[in-house]
Amino acid sequence: MNLHRFETIHPDLLPGLVNTALRNDCEDLEDLCRTHDLDQERLEARMKELGYHYVAEIGQFRKDRATTQG
Repeated sequence: MNLHRFETIHPDLLPGLVNTALRNDCEDLEDLCRTHDLDQERLEARMKELGYHYVAEIGQFRKDRATTQG
């Protein structure tokens, strides 16, 4: 999976692609960024724009509660 252009991946697809890579190929977010040569701060900022944050305990990006209510 090529995540190098994560900033241009469709917003409906990116969270699933990133979480799949985390689940199947990487130990954690640091490992994902190292493995795919990604800037972790930029990835987290992009995911935050989409309403997601990284939850280290489960090793996934999850939807922010504020964006899922109402």
